[in-house]
Amino acid sequence: MQRLIYILIYPFIYLITIIPFGVLYLFSDFLMILLYHVIGYRKKVVRSNLKITFPDKNEREIKGIEKKFYRHFCDITLESFKILTISEKQIKERFKFKNLALFQKFDNNKSVVMLLGHYSNWEWLFSMGYDLNSQIYGIYTPIMNKYFDELIKKIRGKHGTILISRYRSIEFIKKKNREGEIAIYGMVSDQSPNPKARSYWRDFLGVKVPVFMGGEFIARNMDYAVIYARINRVKRGYYEIEFELITNQGQKTNKYEITDAFYELLENDIRKNPVEYLWTHNRFKHRDKAPKD
Repeated sequence: MQRLIYILIYPFIYLITIIPFGVLYLFSDFLMILLYHVIGYRKKVVRSNLKITFPDKNEREIKGIEKKFYRHFCDITLESFKILTISEKQIKERFKFKNLALFQKFDNNKSVVMLLGHYSNWEWLFSMGYDLNSQIYGIYTPIMNKYFDELIKKIRGKHGTILISRYRSIEFIKKKNREGEIAIYGMVSDQSPNPKARSYWRDFLGVKVPVFMGGEFIARNMDYAVIYARINRVKRGYYEIEFELITNQGQKTNKYEITDAFYELLENDIRKNPVEYLWTHNRFKHRDKAPKD
């Protein structure tokens, strides 16, 4: 069944990868109408997230953000497949780095944990390997359909990034560390983990939620540097990325310091421009389970 589903859907994905960007965005406009106005894809979740995050905004303002978000969401969904056929020249024209030198000073010297959120076009970020000596590894959650999982690894690996399942990432990184490999480990770290007895809860967008601490765990145990990736859309199909150093010595940080810094930076970006955040995820599903202070 997995193979049949893949065979049926893959031709449409491939079509997306080969059409010109102008046609791609016409299709994105149609997709936005279909998802937002016709199907109402996860509209209740999106609106609930926005109302919780921005309690001071009225209904009209919330709907304004919502509509712009769906347009952005359709764009980045199609752009994520487009990377399979986009050339090095094209990606460098459309995805520009403001201060890649921050990474370059660690090349051949120290491994780096790169933290980012589901913000703007995070899928294209892993093209940064063209200008760096260090190997880039992306930590990701595998897809249940093994054929689509292989496709995702192929898409993200087109420009040099190797994907590592988050379920074996710690073991993998420890092995690379023992071998002395200098690398960059990219982690989209704003998911909503299931709460456990030892979970770290903190405020995020005004709500106390459990948060992932994988990036901090790796950096503190292996003394890696930690860098935050800030991505912003300049115009449709064009992005600008700026990096910010959180620490160059993970071992010298206090517990929760790296995690707190990441969430503060991400929240600041979201509040500046909420349109580019991924609101379709149920960010606050565990808020009623927060421990009492």
